[in-house]
Amino acid sequence: MKDVIRLAHGAGGKTMNDLIREVFATPLDNRYLRQMADSAVVEPEHRNPRFAISTDSYTVRPLIFPGGDIGSLAVHGTVNDVAMSGARPLWLTASFILEEGLSIATLKHVVQSMAEAAQEAGVQIVAGDTKVVERGHGDGMYINTAGVGVVPEGVMIGPDRAQPGDVVLLSGTIGDHGIAVLSKREGLAFETDLLSDSAALNGLVESLLSAAPLVHCLRDPTRGGLAAALNELAETSRVGIEIEEGRIPVRPAVAAACEMMGFDPLTVANEGKMVVIVPPQEAQAAVEALHAHPLGQNAARIGFVTDDHPGLVLARTGIGGRRVVDMPLGELLPRIC
Repeated sequence: MKDVIRLAHGAGGKTMNDLIREVFATPLDNRYLRQMADSAVVEPEHRNPRFAISTDSYTVRPLIFPGGDIGSLAVHGTVNDVAMSGARPLWLTASFILEEGLSIATLKHVVQSMAEAAQEAGVQIVAGDTKVVERGHGDGMYINTAGVGVVPEGVMIGPDRAQPGDVVLLSGTIGDHGIAVLSKREGLAFETDLLSDSAALNGLVESLLSAAPLVHCLRDPTRGGLAAALNELAETSRVGIEIEEGRIPVRPAVAAACEMMGFDPLTVANEGKMVVIVPPQEAQAAVEALHAHPLGQNAARIGFVTDDHPGLVLARTGIGGRRVVDMPLGELLPRIC
């Protein structure tokens, strides 16, 4: 049905993007919302400093999963959205929608995890709210967050800034979060433990910008995975992007799980990785800076930006051919972030 909301409308793919453009973008239009980035960079009247502001909601199931939980995920995801503007995240808010019957012990676990994640990321949770809904109407717990950070002077990063000739980097392995959550939810067992990659990337971004201050684009490939992130950047910047499939780092256990379940790792969500688009003269320095940080040790140069086929992402396959990497239509793995 086209006249009702479906799960795919929250999946981070084409269906969700169409909903945003058809329902939200025009009535709420303003120059900040029009940026369509992970966070909006806003300028007060005196224009110094500039702030990055983001908001997000978290509905992961199960609430606690290998490598994290909904509390740490909410902090990491919001910190990362602010950091993708090159900003230094400072403050978060957190609103909890709790379902009647939720264990107090589970809630305490989540809140403690949230506090530890915020401390590690160097941010403060400065305001919040709590609501309770009837049993059967909240799936345990939902968390909504907002984040605010300061954009350093001279940093100009946005999804519309990719240019032909730029180099595309990826900070590490893909698919870890989505497959880890799915394995816990479905009770799947693998020879190697699968852990979410959920992590705050603001420290990695700071290290990157110290070495490569002219970075053009940053994007964390969450819902819709790497495929969605690259398509969004190609469309917004009106450029083409080409990647080498063989250069994309994927853990063997994640690759095996994806093959078994029929998933493309490029479409599986991540919560601790980022795409970096950088001018060619800074590419080597950027890679070295990523490799020097604990969260970027598996970083790789995966492709380049071209003025051919604007709006399209192409992948060079292992046998020498090329295929179109489409924007995912909907959610292959619902309720993972």
